[in-house]
Amino acid sequence: MKRRQFLRTVALSGAAGLMLPRATLFGADAPSNKLNVALIGTWGRGEAHFGALGSENVAALCDINEEHLAFGAKRFPNAKTYADWRQCLDQKGLDAVVICSADHTHAFVANWALNRGLHVYCEKPLANSVEEARVVRANYLKNKSKLATQVGTQRHEHENFNRVQELIRDGAIGQLESVCAWGDRQIRRKGYLPAEGEPPKHINYDLWIGPSPFHPFNPGYFSGGPGMNCLSWNMYWDFGSGQVGDMGSHTMDLAWDAIEAGLPTSAEGKGDPVHPEVTPVKLETHFDIPANDWRPAIRVSWYQGGAMPENPSRYVDLRKIDHGAMFEGTKGVLVADFTSRVILPSRRGADLTYFKPRAKEALLPPVGNFQKEWTNACKGSLKTSCDFDYGGRMIEMMMLGLVAYRVGKKIHYDGAAGQVTDNAEANALLRRTYRPGWTLNG
Repeated sequence: MKRRQFLRTVALSGAAGLMLPRATLFGADAPSNKLNVALIGTWGRGEAHFGALGSENVAALCDINEEHLAFGAKRFPNAKTYADWRQCLDQKGLDAVVICSADHTHAFVANWALNRGLHVYCEKPLANSVEEARVVRANYLKNKSKLATQVGTQRHEHENFNRVQELIRDGAIGQLESVCAWGDRQIRRKGYLPAEGEPPKHINYDLWIGPSPFHPFNPGYFSGGPGMNCLSWNMYWDFGSGQVGDMGSHTMDLAWDAIEAGLPTSAEGKGDPVHPEVTPVKLETHFDIPANDWRPAIRVSWYQGGAMPENPSRYVDLRKIDHGAMFEGTKGVLVADFTSRVILPSRRGADLTYFKPRAKEALLPPVGNFQKEWTNACKGSLKTSCDFDYGGRMIEMMMLGLVAYRVGKKIHYDGAAGQVTDNAEANALLRRTYRPGWTLNG
């Protein structure tokens, strides 16, 4: 090798070394590369993050329940502790936040965190209204070049999500025509719980109510076990969005991952009689989704609480799948749950000769641990599987379905403007009412 060529090679190699990310140079878990993380909600879903956050520096813990806060402090004894998430987010030196608070505060904490330049992991649902979804998504899009976000639909790490996406995109069932998802959970509530006693000293009840209209204390709101405590309150309109935001976030994700969808142009819904206090158990919502560069316009549907799509054949019983998705195309049907899928070639010419499976090296790579994908993204690429753009569009659609159900009419939607174009009542339901003193954009 000539001397000039050798020197140029050495110089380029040295420059490349200087451009290596810190994680590569010093190790992902080196003290200098640990994230300073705030964990908001330290029990239930919060505990599910203990393992992934164990290799980071958990610098702050926040919970309205002092007993739960003490539980988190046993695992992370060096963290500062807070009851009010607003104070927690203002702690100096934070890099990131994991949000495991009650559903009705998710969009608030996420948006405030983005305003403070923090990476954000937010448990589902990302929002409880169309407006909340749009505000958080828009804020993320302004900051996507410097912040990593992830919606906590952790089932997305199953490799089956990749396989379903590949089969749909590669034409295993022909040209896609429609897709639906469903869940069979049925939890019925009569209405907000009546006042019963006073909040125990270890529960900061006013902070738990947060931005929602005030409802008197009842211990029933706090009766759920770890990981399932949300089922004690998320069926009430002021505290959640029922199964739409709960398992709907997980199960629609299975469909949404495959179809590369924008916002719907219309929505309609029907189900249980509309109740002013409680979200429906039985519900079906339908959406018109515009075409993109690889598929035509399609219909997307959500079913829950006993409402179900029609079986694709007489020998397939979809009710045996408690949470699943079905894709219908010109050559057949694909049915999937979170970890498995089956193709049913069922239309004329559905001999599968038109479909060529991907080579092994062309398969989508595994997501790996869902929380670790986010912490790694915070330190490098900023790319995650379920960022606030992807997850924000999905939950905006689902919340729009609840609006259509509540007005009892098909509504048409301008996704660019975030407005229903033909129903004033529906437009008013795009946003929630908050208690005085609380702002989504703090």
